[in-house]
Amino acid sequence: MERLEIASLPDDPLAAAEAFYASILPGAGGETDLVLIFPSADHTHTAWRLAAIQGLARARIPGRVNAVAGGSAAAVTAALAYLGAAPGLTGQYLPLDDAGAGPVIPSPA
Repeated sequence: MERLEIASLPDDPLAAAEAFYASILPGAGGETDLVLIFPSADHTHTAWRLAAIQGLARARIPGRVNAVAGGSAAAVTAALAYLGAAPGLTGQYLPLDDAGAGPVIPSPA
């Protein structure tokens, strides 16, 4: 599974979407499964991120495209393990928040 980590985006959702489509999306080539790792953002970024992931997922069939956002390194690792073990899951945007709630996605046994 290919990983594309996005270091930072503007705080404004419109500017962030513009930066994503102009600078980051062109580097998301390939035909393998892809997971984008977004930095944390508030709810105003959810719609454009989900639309981008769903569009990429449709364009890369039979490959899969999913995304996670935020969370600790352990939460991202657990989410990537979950996505790797779920071969039918594609087009999903999973905001992670494990602050004080315990493990969000349990590690596979």
